[in-house]
Amino acid sequence: MSVNPHLVKESFTHVEPFADNMTAYFYGRLFAEDPKLRALFPAAMDTQRDRIFHALTRIVWSLDSPGTLDAYLSQLGRDHRKFGVCPEHFPVLGRALIATLRKFSAGSWTAEIEEAWEQAYETAAQIMINGATEDPGPAWWIGEVVEHERRSHDIAVFTVRPGTRYPFTAGQHVPIQVSQWPRVWRPYSVANAPQPDGVLRFHVRAVPAGWVSGALVRETRIGDTLLLGPPSGSMMLDPESDRDLLMVAGGTGLAPLKSLIEQVARSERQHDVHLVFGARTERELYDLPDLRRLERMFHWLRVTAVVAQDSRFDGMHGKVPDVLDRFDGWADHDVYISGPPAMIDHTARALQGLGVAPARIHHDSSGRHL
Repeated sequence: MSVNPHLVKESFTHVEPFADNMTAYFYGRLFAEDPKLRALFPAAMDTQRDRIFHALTRIVWSLDSPGTLDAYLSQLGRDHRKFGVCPEHFPVLGRALIATLRKFSAGSWTAEIEEAWEQAYETAAQIMINGATEDPGPAWWIGEVVEHERRSHDIAVFTVRPGTRYPFTAGQHVPIQVSQWPRVWRPYSVANAPQPDGVLRFHVRAVPAGWVSGALVRETRIGDTLLLGPPSGSMMLDPESDRDLLMVAGGTGLAPLKSLIEQVARSERQHDVHLVFGARTERELYDLPDLRRLERMFHWLRVTAVVAQDSRFDGMHGKVPDVLDRFDGWADHDVYISGPPAMIDHTARALQGLGVAPARIHHDSSGRHL
């Protein structure tokens, strides 16, 4: 069945301004048609509403990029297994979506547009179903917290041991659910490369109104169990590249970059790595002692710490994106950036201005690095 991307995109522009009302109406229609589906979602729906509209927007604007769209939808299908989504749920989801689009299209809706959306939805749903059914792994893993250390009032570093082997690649992130908040999943990057004992380390900052992050930092204890969803993310080292590496971390965005450094240490390819680690104050450079240990251990690793607001810090001052021009050229490096979305965007623009090709700048904004 062919999809008409132009018609879908054009009609979507009419409803985009009504995102909040649309998502509320969509879930109302969905739960009215099949009340049993309400049990698949968290009690508070605010974040869920934002996520579904974000996903819908990404799907719509990727319709004419089938390779990118297929990869995203397949991962989305695998991810949704942890919520209990099954193939039989997709028809009712589709009906609720079409009804919502029809209502908010303000008179511009036509039979041709409806057919285009139905075709697009059926195609997307089938890709998601295929992605879910072709994944041989479990929908989630149970992990035990074996170490937990508070590094500051709002940052914790902790280690989880899954009950069975958890396959992932350095640089990826993992959805976590805590017992305090059933059906609420939040992604956190793994801070180590895969290792024989199978443990996963995480760096988490408790954000304001962050249910899961607050529980992980302030309430989690050794011996507690967590649910781990399937890993995702594409910020992985290029196995074919011999270029040296620049890694730029903001706050707990350090986690996936630390996992990549571990991978470099185990690799047969030799790269020089320069890690720029930034925070607002010296106190927030929560992992600097261990980074200095690694720097002493590996001759190819250089660590530069940067603070933005602490005049007492005996080191480099400024915001991370603004200090990169103080070093000699990055144009021949592969670059990996991790941290808050605004910091990632600012850093990527600064590096492009310094001659780094966009194709060599890697980041993954879907992990939670705050």
